[in-house]
Amino acid sequence: MATLTVWKFDSVSGANDALAKLQSLQKQHLIEISDAAIVEWPQGKKKPKTRQVTNLTGAGALNGAFWGMLFGILFFVPFFGLAVGAAIGAMAGHFSDYGIDDDFIKSVRDQITEGTSGLFLLSGQVTLDKVEHELRGHTGALIKSNLTEEQEAKLREAFADE
Repeated sequence: MATLTVWKFDSVSGANDALAKLQSLQKQHLIEISDAAIVEWPQGKKKPKTRQVTNLTGAGALNGAFWGMLFGILFFVPFFGLAVGAAIGAMAGHFSDYGIDDDFIKSVRDQITEGTSGLFLLSGQVTLDKVEHELRGHTGALIKSNLTEEQEAKLREAFADE
């Protein structure tokens, strides 16, 4: 089963830096990254830059349309107006299969703001204790995941300030 986690970093480059570290751990077979996407929101910009990361383990597990719709719901809804509201509601129903509900959307929307970045990571097998150790010092906050509470606590601890 794939695990979806969303991380917030207090700098625009934080998500990219964390992904680079995770990709290095993937080469050591400590984590399997199925797919990933990054949101970077530079200070002073009206909206964030988003990109799907490709060529992680061949074809991405989720396609660009998935990431595009998700980021559209997360960051651009306020600009659309009411006419698109029903369509957005229908798309949001599609995301519930992935554990993405209204609480998820609100949480991400409230936390990834100007001057921050977010890493959306779909991962498979992970050697959690070794990955935890390698991630120490990379400061990020776990926003949402479909992990158990115990697994979430370990990841939060790994990304905490030392």
